[in-house]
Amino acid sequence: MNEKSGIACAAWIPGVAAVCLGLAIGVGCAARAAAATASPDASAAFKREFGSAFLDQYWHLHPSDAIAAGYYQVAGLLTVPNEANRTARLRFLRASLAKLRKFEPSALDSETRSDRAVLENQLAGEVWYLTDFCDWQWDPSFYNVADAFALLATTEYAPLETRLRGILARLGNVPAYYAAAKSSVKNPTREHTQLAIEQSSGALEVLGTGLEQQVASAKLSASERALFSKRIADARAAINDYIAWLKDEDQHLATGTPRSFRIGRDLYEAKFAIDIASGSTAAALYERAQQEKQRLLERMDVLTIELWPKYFPNTALPADRSERIGALINRMSEQHVARDEFFKEVSRTIPALEQWITDHRLLTLDTAKPLEVRLTPKYKQGVFVASLDAPGPYDAGARSYFNVLPLDDLSAERADSLLREYNRWILPILVIHEAVPGHYVQLVYANKSPSLLKTLFGNGAMVEGWAVYGERMMLESGYGGDTAEQWLMYSKWNLRTVCNTILDYGVHVLNMSEADAKELLVREAFQSEEEARQKWRRVSVSSVQLTSYFAGYSAIYDFRERLKKEQPGHFDLQRFHEQFLSYGNAPVKVIEELMQGHAE
Repeated sequence: MNEKSGIACAAWIPGVAAVCLGLAIGVGCAARAAAATASPDASAAFKREFGSAFLDQYWHLHPSDAIAAGYYQVAGLLTVPNEANRTARLRFLRASLAKLRKFEPSALDSETRSDRAVLENQLAGEVWYLTDFCDWQWDPSFYNVADAFALLATTEYAPLETRLRGILARLGNVPAYYAAAKSSVKNPTREHTQLAIEQSSGALEVLGTGLEQQVASAKLSASERALFSKRIADARAAINDYIAWLKDEDQHLATGTPRSFRIGRDLYEAKFAIDIASGSTAAALYERAQQEKQRLLERMDVLTIELWPKYFPNTALPADRSERIGALINRMSEQHVARDEFFKEVSRTIPALEQWITDHRLLTLDTAKPLEVRLTPKYKQGVFVASLDAPGPYDAGARSYFNVLPLDDLSAERADSLLREYNRWILPILVIHEAVPGHYVQLVYANKSPSLLKTLFGNGAMVEGWAVYGERMMLESGYGGDTAEQWLMYSKWNLRTVCNTILDYGVHVLNMSEADAKELLVREAFQSEEEARQKWRRVSVSSVQLTSYFAGYSAIYDFRERLKKEQPGHFDLQRFHEQFLSYGNAPVKVIEELMQGHAE
């Protein structure tokens, strides 16, 4: 979450996805009928209307997202998240939707029709976030200038002096930005307030010593240096003022009845339709997750019974299923890297994964794209153990960052709990998910897609779903030795993906308590106390995103298995992967239609 000033996920990845996707994209016979009436002139007109000029307007209203996408023409622009800004954006979004809806889907070729659908859902989704969800009112962590400043300072897209002048211009609006943030926040949740305090403290580091050293080393005029000194001081003062204001708010919330972080059934289903874009409902996915949970537990029990004599040669097998699975996982989890080796082991795992993928013809990798493993910057901490920051399509050659939570600040007990969770079998799966062939590889492919719109306005379920699919695909290829231990631990990890959906829906819609949530995570999903603690924090400051893993994974896996049945003797796994990834960050159902259309 950064300076989104009034929208929730307009960034290029993962962007707001599909509202009423089925209305915009035909399926089956309807799609073929549309193809028969498509007009090259209409498709060309759509591309002109929603090409570079449209995107330039869009980025001027979303400058921080533009910078994340590598569009540096607005590097010096920081919009102030006030009512005037929100009104201007609504005006632009509604006018753009009106223009877009003049293009009938049936008049467009399949590629352009899918672009139209993705863009319509992006724009309509932003309107919904502004007018219905309104997290700009109740989520103070929504306001954080750190990310764009950090990108401008560390991405070498231009000479240092050019980048610093962009930073200097943006700095001028930081005091007004935080003044508007304080005016915009009404009735916040306590959980988001506390997250904002933590992450805003990290923003001070971005505008701290490192930036001052860059200014000192650059070829700037005396007047520019003086202005930098003043604006950095003013920006830091504004952030400190915001932190102080948040702490005061937190004290008031502690003694009052603050807004619940739970968003409720109606908002949840609407947000699910926007963010997940599966064509189904959150309730249906929740029911499927409950069924998948039982299937995984049955499989884990079979593996536990097989492995029990090896790890407990002189101990009788417990009668209770959860007890015996938990006991075996607990014993196996003792095998993990040392605390000071955790970060190093992540770095060491990546080349081995790349070699495996190449040797087994799973994907063609572009190893020239830089990936740097780093400790998660403070302004990003508080939600994830690991994450990936990747460049957007406008600057596809820029460095990607694999962020790993630093363990230094954790107590010995909490660090041990985390290390047991990411043990010798599961830590490589984490790296698969975040890097190879997960997010890092998928986003490299996305940036090469000929469809800029489908890459820019990405679907989180496709992105997270691919990363989860990559985990299973790697184990199916034999990675990890095809041992019962590896499959047991993978099943535990996959159970976490499934339980993410159960947890998120259960908490936000069914009012699951913290105690029941931790019972689900620790007792039923065999997660560590530290992992459960962090997951409760995460579900308290996010909604729907935790369902994207299972939603996307199950859709991709189902699609692959269906194609294998339809193409006996002809299905090629590498070709499937590379074609699937060639469509940017589009929703899975969009990719399915495009792939099936090309196969006809």
